Amino acid sequence: MIDVDGTPRSHSRRATRILDGLTPKEFAKAQSLAELSLYSQGVTFSVYSDQRGTEKIFPICLVPRVISGAEWSRVEKGLAQRIAALNLFLDDMYGEQTVLKAKNIPADLILGAKFFLPKLRGIRPPGKVRIPIAGIDLIRSPDGVFRVLEDNLRTPSGVSYVVENRLVTKRIFQSAIEESAVRPVEQYPMHLAETLRAISPVDPADTRIVLLTPGSFNSAYFEHTFLARTMGVELVEPSDLFVEDDIVYVRTIRGPERVHVVYRRIDDAYLDPEFFRPDSLLGVPGLMRAYAAGNVALANAPGNGVADDKAVYPFVPDLIKHYLGEEAILAQVDTFVCARPNDLTYVVENLAKLVVKAVDEAGGYGMLMGPQASVAERDDFRRRILAEPRRYIAQHRVELSTCPTWDPAAEKLAPRRVDLRPFILTQQSGSWVLPGGLTRVALVEGSYVVNSSQGGGSKDTWVQKDTSS
Repeated sequence: MIDVDGTPRSHSRRATRILDGLTPKEFAKAQSLAELSLYSQGVTFSVYSDQRGTEKIFPICLVPRVISGAEWSRVEKGLAQRIAALNLFLDDMYGEQTVLKAKNIPADLILGAKFFLPKLRGIRPPGKVRIPIAGIDLIRSPDGVFRVLEDNLRTPSGVSYVVENRLVTKRIFQSAIEESAVRPVEQYPMHLAETLRAISPVDPADTRIVLLTPGSFNSAYFEHTFLARTMGVELVEPSDLFVEDDIVYVRTIRGPERVHVVYRRIDDAYLDPEFFRPDSLLGVPGLMRAYAAGNVALANAPGNGVADDKAVYPFVPDLIKHYLGEEAILAQVDTFVCARPNDLTYVVENLAKLVVKAVDEAGGYGMLMGPQASVAERDDFRRRILAEPRRYIAQHRVELSTCPTWDPAAEKLAPRRVDLRPFILTQQSGSWVLPGGLTRVALVEGSYVVNSSQGGGSKDTWVQKDTSS
């Protein structure tokens, strides 16, 4: 929001002018009202490892993140391009595997991916879209460029907080939002329902959608209930569904009724005990048979994890070139793949300079922040990397951009590091990108970790209408 000389940047002047009109005491009161509103509405997430209790109110900072319309236009195009290429990559990997034959990406890297599921080869999703719902993590690097940090193509979460944050900030800063010409986000559930109907094996008008949740103890249960309610679809648990003659049914007070689309928030491994883990108590037996027969669409498609594997991430620009014949619009972070011998040698010799990530972990887990880690922690990670090189990638720490953030202890604004997770909805006709997304903020001074499970919070993201054209 603020330039190097301390003045507001052009796109954030209206927002900063309104914020400047508040005293610290007035802002603290507004912040408390926002937190009380989220508390009363049950806007929560869970942290399983916290012994003080699992249910947490999702922290919010009322100072918004403002992005100009012209800059967002480029981000939208880049996200749509990326999802188009990754959809084609998944189709290819569970089909002819031309990308491996062309040697544009190391075959052993793909075939050795934990979430590549060879038994899915030959099965095509009914709606012909494998990634109807995506969340792509972006950071702004010191050169001012938005860069992709990570792809989330399985069961991306967090969009409910985007909408809830906007509802809260509109109550408190409605005039600021109107004056800043901020694009709305409240229409996301409508677009999501439209996207899910579009991938149905039957006419969209005749489609019955359910949202499948593992239950109330899941960390994202609030989001499951929020999306089901705002889309106007049934929230179901596995015991509510059954399969007969390769058709999925939901139990209702009127008797069994056919289901055409399952928006599942259960990981692949637990989805169907007949097809995946036989010990799963969360799955629906026969669900994959119905899917393979083309009688039900699953969002997202099983097997997507091979495309958001962190070891595949460095090659996405090559995938864009291979499938679309285009250069990648969005930049990435330079990445070392420990499965490659030269990269492995560099990483284990330079752990003090690097951020190391396990390719199959998320939420800030399985990560080493080398510059901040102790010698013992680096030695431990070095042993892990050498034992399983394929499981790790590494990057030089990128200095994340910061945004003014309320410090309740000091009762003032202070810079805190942020990232951004936009959400992309895709059907055969193309992609729609939610204007903005979830800005996550590291609430602890000096921290680089923005994940809510690691003590981070969130901000409302204000994308302005593009007036450049």
